[in-house]
Amino acid sequence: MTAEVVEARALPLARLAALPGVSTASGVASAAEHARTTGRVLPVSPALSGLLPAEGLRRGSTVSVLGSTSLMLTLLAAATAGGAWAVAVGLPALGVVAAAELGVEVGRLALVPRPGAEFPAVTAALLDGFDLVVVGPGFARPDVARRLSARARNRGSVLLSLGSWPGAEVELSCRRSRWTGLTGDGAGYLRAREVEVRTGGRGAAARPMSALLRFPGEGEVRKVDFPAPATVVTAATARWGTA
Repeated sequence: MTAEVVEARALPLARLAALPGVSTASGVASAAEHARTTGRVLPVSPALSGLLPAEGLRRGSTVSVLGSTSLMLTLLAAATAGGAWAVAVGLPALGVVAAAELGVEVGRLALVPRPGAEFPAVTAALLDGFDLVVVGPGFARPDVARRLSARARNRGSVLLSLGSWPGAEVELSCRRSRWTGLTGDGAGYLRAREVEVRTGGRGAAARPMSALLRFPGEGEVRKVDFPAPATVVTAATARWGTA
């Protein structure tokens, strides 16, 4: 193939890529990397990055977390350690010590435990000034949820809900867990909790994924391998063995 033929075939593609709204695969990858390096995506723990579409918390997005305050706090850890500011609204039982043990920079975490009837106005104002705004369950009606998500998109904040949130782009849920540290007879100390986390949502998060995470009493959350499935023993395998 001559250089003239290659150039002739590349010209229509170049013209197409130059049209408004058209991106090549390499352009999309470059945009994602640019977003991470320019702060449009806030970092998360390496154990969680594979569960999120942008491998972090994209500014302007809404994320809901079901079934685990520890998972929510883990989402805040890397971002606050890197200089981002977070605020928790409507979570009066949130433990600052627990947050610190999971890696949250508590000097960059504000608390508004009881916003009361002013929840929509309070949360809207906080979205103007904080990088991450965490809200407790049961506060937002669907119309309020839509307005607050739109506010987050406009201001470039990340809105995180501890509980279901209408229209959330990403939803993380904890399906099952088990504690480690005890022997078969119940002796020992509880040392860590293994939790299966599943993710779903809209757009880039529509494809469901899952990971097994280990939450220690102190230290960084780690991703671990799923246990091997148990072998079902039948009469045939008991007599003849496996193939």
